[in-house]
Amino acid sequence: GATRSQVLTACMRPPGEMDAVDQRDDSPAVAKDLPSHGLPLLGAARPARLVPVVMSSQLAGPGCRSRETSTHVMTLAMRLTLVVSLIAASAATVPAQQPATATPTVPARWDVAARRATAKDVSFETSTGTWMSLDVSPDGRTIVFDLLGDIYSMPIAGGAATLVLGGPAWEHQPRFSPDGRRIAIASDRDGLTNLWTMDLGGGDLRQVTREREREVSNPAWTPDGQYLVGRKHFRNTRSVGAGEMWLYHSSGGNGLKLTDRRNWEQNATEPTVSPDGRYVFFSEDVSPGGGFQYNRDPYGVVYVIQRLDRQTGQRRTWLSGAGGSLRPQLSPDGSLLAFVRRVDGRSVLMVSEMESGRERILWDGLDRDQQEAWAIFGTYPGYAWTPDGQRILIWAQGKIWSVELEGGRATPVPFTARSSHVITDAVRFAQQVAPDSFDVKMLRWVSVSPDQRRVLYNALGHLWVKDLPSGTPRRL
Repeated sequence: GATRSQVLTACMRPPGEMDAVDQRDDSPAVAKDLPSHGLPLLGAARPARLVPVVMSSQLAGPGCRSRETSTHVMTLAMRLTLVVSLIAASAATVPAQQPATATPTVPARWDVAARRATAKDVSFETSTGTWMSLDVSPDGRTIVFDLLGDIYSMPIAGGAATLVLGGPAWEHQPRFSPDGRRIAIASDRDGLTNLWTMDLGGGDLRQVTREREREVSNPAWTPDGQYLVGRKHFRNTRSVGAGEMWLYHSSGGNGLKLTDRRNWEQNATEPTVSPDGRYVFFSEDVSPGGGFQYNRDPYGVVYVIQRLDRQTGQRRTWLSGAGGSLRPQLSPDGSLLAFVRRVDGRSVLMVSEMESGRERILWDGLDRDQQEAWAIFGTYPGYAWTPDGQRILIWAQGKIWSVELEGGRATPVPFTARSSHVITDAVRFAQQVAPDSFDVKMLRWVSVSPDQRRVLYNALGHLWVKDLPSGTPRRL
């Protein structure tokens, strides 16, 4: 109840002046507990505040000598105190709208490797493959390659391939680390294509990049084995997108941007790092028009090979010419640069001398490159030099080939691989292709007869007439 001093204080207020009853919560004042409309929530933590009360002029005279008046004031104060107490008590009994302590239910993330209800197993043996990227180990003894989204290894002379990493995830573009102990790959096993590394047996998988929106692919090691250069894919209003070169520590992290994209639709891809680690060579779309076009001229210049100086940040066009220049790969000693070009309508393997700039065709047996396409994962599959720099191993015509530097003689490297996959049935819906009848969505050239009894119109390429108001249409 109100104390005597409170009542006397209220009695001594001038007429019409506001008094205040202290209505404080023990809970802390938390502004974020107020909803957007500014009104406090029942039971929510409220800041301490004074509730103003206007005293009646009849009760707040200067003398306030009447015992009846004093009793009236005391009664009013007690009633007011009781009301305030009841409000506080009722608020205390309402469950507080506080953040739930229980962990909210989070929808399970899409698991690429999860088996679906309609899945079936398919296994077969093959000695050919499509669009296979490969690499050669630093000791020159092993080839690692991708086949249908799985990673295999085999002796450099060929033979039975061993499955290194398989499953529903799409893994590709393997590259040996400089010490030969790990393999970098591009994989979508986390839901989006990112860079990963693994040991030679496919174990100890480590995720390098953790992009949730922009795919990262085309890994290339720096000579010290500490970093990976990759291509990050950017898209805006079109799905075509563009690429940038990014540098990532092999243990992970957000990465460092090395190059800016030209725009939202012209590609940059296929990085390779010089043996001294200073330069990054990569392919870039420089075709005129400022965006992706389906009718680009492969006999002109679509792609060029750029060189980025990591010390100065400067970049320059290193190789250009009719038929384009793409998928660069430096020799182990850095004296030669292999690349792909379109010559007389055919994709060929070229070699350029770094000092003199002299170019020559090494082998013209390649499959068609993808200069005119989006080339999100590259314009041609990855290939590799042997450690002695005397041969290039590359995919073409469904096989792996060993191309000699002197003379350009190409020899197939035979392989057999056991391929096992989980195939999930596509979600399909029954469609009525040619039903007997259906509602026409659009009528053309509607014309009503002068007597208002019939209507004439065109639908589905034919003329129809109908008696008004609800006759059956007849084809004329």
